[in-house]
Order: sequence, then C-alpha cells, then structure tokens
Amino acid sequence: MADLATAVPVIPASPSLLERGLKKKSSRAGAWIFALAVAAGLGYIGVHVAKDLDHVTVTSIWPYFLLGLALAIALGFEFVNGFHDTANAVATVIYTNSLAPNTAVVWSGLCNLTGVLLSSGTVAFAVITLLPVELILKVSSGAGFAMVFALLIAAILWNLSTWWFGLPASSSHTMVGSIIGVGLASQLMNMRGGVSGLDWSQVVKVLKALLISPLIGFALAGILILFSKRLLKYPSLYEAPKGNQPPPWPIRALMVLTCTGVSFFHGSNDGQKGMGLIMLILIGTVPTAYALNHAVSPAEVQSFIAASEQAGQILDQHVNPAAVLDPDARAEVTKYVQTRELRPDTLLALSQLVDELNREVAGHMTFQSVPAQQQANVRNDMYLTDAAIRLMQQSHNPAFTAGESAALKVYQGKLDKSTKFIPNWVKVAVALALGLGTMVGWKRIVVTVGEKIGKEHMTYAQGASAGLVTMATIFAADTWGLPVSTTHILSSGVAGTMAANGSGLRWSTVRNIAAGWVFTLPAAALLSGILYCLFHTFF
Repeated sequence: MADLATAVPVIPASPSLLERGLKKKSSRAGAWIFALAVAAGLGYIGVHVAKDLDHVTVTSIWPYFLLGLALAIALGFEFVNGFHDTANAVATVIYTNSLAPNTAVVWSGLCNLTGVLLSSGTVAFAVITLLPVELILKVSSGAGFAMVFALLIAAILWNLSTWWFGLPASSSHTMVGSIIGVGLASQLMNMRGGVSGLDWSQVVKVLKALLISPLIGFALAGILILFSKRLLKYPSLYEAPKGNQPPPWPIRALMVLTCTGVSFFHGSNDGQKGMGLIMLILIGTVPTAYALNHAVSPAEVQSFIAASEQAGQILDQHVNPAAVLDPDARAEVTKYVQTRELRPDTLLALSQLVDELNREVAGHMTFQSVPAQQQANVRNDMYLTDAAIRLMQQSHNPAFTAGESAALKVYQGKLDKSTKFIPNWVKVAVALALGLGTMVGWKRIVVTVGEKIGKEHMTYAQGASAGLVTMATIFAADTWGLPVSTTHILSSGVAGTMAANGSGLRWSTVRNIAAGWVFTLPAAALLSGILYCLFHTFF
C-alpha cells in the first residue's frame, strides 16, 4: 500500500486547515478535565480490582504475570483503536473550522469514554461467539492464552501498519479477521482430534454487517445532502470554510453535535470489541473472581433454578427412547457442539448436564458462594449448555414447539446473565485506553478523510451529512448487537457526499481505502493464525 501522504496530491491551497489549526495552543482546560478523568478512573479501577481479588488465594505469581501482560496488550489494542478510528470522528469538525484540532480531539476522547461506560456489552459477546467453543472452554489453558495473545497482537500490528500509511482501515475488520485466523488455525492443528471450528453462521452475520454498513453510509449520506439542498435553503450550509473563520453558530452547533454523536457511538460499539477478550483473560487467570457473575442476586439464582428445571423437562420430552445414560454427559454434549450431529444419546446427555448444573447451583444462595475450585467448571457447563441449545434452536432439530423454544430462550437468558457480564471497572479501563488513544497519533487519518477523498474542500453540509449517517448507523448496530466499522462508514459517507454533490473523488485514495477494506480481513486472519501456531507451541 502506498503512503497516502505521498501517493495522493494535496489539495492545492494555502497550508491545510489542519496545519493552521495545529499552530494554536492546546486546550488546557480540556486537557485538565481529561487528566482528572484518568486519575479518577485509575483510582476506581484499583479499588474494585482489589475488592474482586480480596478472597482469591495466591498460590503462584505466574497467573498474575500473564494477567497483567494480557491486560496490557488488550488495553493497548483499545489505545491503538482510539487514535486509529476516532480520528474519523474529528475529521469533519476540524475541516469545517467548527472546533480547533486540539479541542476537538479532547472532546472526542471524553465522548468516547462516556460511550464505553454506557455500553451494553452485547457487541462484546457477539464478537466472542465467533470463536470455537472449545477454545473458550479452555481459556485457562495454554491454548486459551495462545488464542488471546495471537488475536490481540495481530490486531495491533495490522492497525499500526495501516495507520502508518494514513489508511483509514477498520479495527472491526481487523479483530474479526484475527478471530477467523485463530479459529481456522485451531481447526487445522486439531483435525484428527475433532474441533468445532468457527461458528460460521455468526461469522456470516458479522461479516454482512461489516460489508453492508459502508455501502449504507455512502448511499444515505449522498441522499441526505441531496434532500437537504431541496429542503434547507440556507446558502452558507453548502459553502466551504473561509480561511480560519468558524461557521455561523447554527452550523457550528450541528457539526459539534455530529462529532459528539459519532465519538459517543464509536465508544459504545468499538469500545466493546476488546471487552469480551478482557473477560476471557480474567476468566482464564482468576476464575474464582470472574468465572461467574457475582452480582446476580439470590432471587435471580432462584429464578435460574426454576428456568433450569423447566428446560430439563422440555429436553426430557424429546429424548430418544433408545438413548443410553452416559456417565460423562459433558463429553457427549461437547461432541455435539464440535460435530453439529445430533446422536441418539445427545438430548439425554444435555438433559443430564442441565440437571447436574441445576444441582450445583441449587446448593448455594449466590454464585459468589460456589466453592472456588468449582467456579470455572460451573461456568464451562453453563457455556456448553448454552451453545448446545443455541445450535438445536438454529438447526430446528429436535423440532421444539413455539412454547418450548420460548422457555429455552428464557433459560439461555439466565445462562448468559450468569456468564456473559462485564464488570464496571473493565469498562472504565477500556474507556480510558480508548480516550487516551484518541488524543495520540490522530493526524494521519484526519488528513486522509478531510483532504484526500474529494477533489474539492468539504462543505458544512457534507461534513454534517456524513456525521449524521455514521451516528445513525452505529446506533442501529449497537441496538442489534453487531460490530461495525466507524472508519468505513464515515469515509464512505464523505465519499457519498462528494459523489452526490458533484465535487469529484480522488480515485487513488478511494482505491487505497477499498484495498484496506478488502485485504484487512484476510491479512489479519493470516497473521493471527501464524501467531497462534507459534504461541500454541510456546505455551
């Protein structure tokens, strides 16, 4: 990939808006606010981590060394994600003179931080479910650590490479590609042992969102600017900035609003991608504290038990009369998840596993009171049961009635709440990493988005249209629990406004962005697969 800074001619004009803006002094007030937020966040993290680990018996320093190393790499990914992706959010507001570069970056960092803190976590686990189930179950083993390190290091290396060339590539594509690479490598390395490999139905679902969302951004942003020309008769809105003068206050307010929205929703969507991996790290190294959701109340535990009993009764009604009770129900259910083949004994084994899980939980009023040595096993049984029921629901084999399916989904919801959770301190840590990353290294991507997509300077309407469409698209993806690329949606939106407005496109830039869109996923997959093989041998 050619360096865009040299391969694409700069817009013929006086020094760029970015260069002029950088001559201004940094926003000291904003920097102090962010520094206070970082200090408060670090204090919050320290207090809650100490509380979580208070009842953990330390027998070896090795798991804690791995925990610190893995967390540092995971937060490093979010840091790189911040200065790689968030630059897109500030590009339009900088290139319309609505905010000075330093002010825009600090403000965007704070909005990203807020978005992460208020995120639901659904996107985090949508990404994690792409991984082979057995790797997730073995997260505390060498294979589990090899998986986590390969995923994160491959994603960081590719993101840094594309950033160096000023290429607005997608961290979402990178992460999904890394997961696919690890899944395929695991499957190839264990062909004789039989592993489930990737959940291709989930992979296809995620890929559709990643591939379609930029097309939506291009089309909707173009349509929006055409409609605004017909409906909003405000000439200043369709002009390019003049010198260093900020736009009239209504336009400026609109531009700041779009920057705020894109930054917030970027945090709420992209910030989750590392959270799921951080949870795998915590479960693998300190299962006593993080394998089960200790925030589940005694009343919710009783509700789980009731749902479990109902699920067991439903499964019993579909058991094959010729089925033989298996002394190792877990092995039979694991084999079903790996092969997707429903054997005569599978339903009986799953029902047996549900009953065993119910008895394990019923003896305790809270998950926190489950003995330390059983926490990881209970969590794995829950995850395996959830995966098996989900596969049966997807394949419609056996054919559950509508009422039975609804009851099983309720049970799955209880399982998810027990195992798929994100402590608030993890959100704070990711928010700080993403916010700090926003304030570092953002210039390369901003120059590409602001100056090198269109042949003419971006107008206020074009910047606002691209920002509004990006906000709406990421919000919709958050609602449906799908990971999308802020980078590709916004850059496609800018290109859509240029095309619709007749401003012309710099095809060399568009081709480079498209190349990043196409090659990021296979390149990240190849890199992570190679790293997984190496780390698997080491661990």
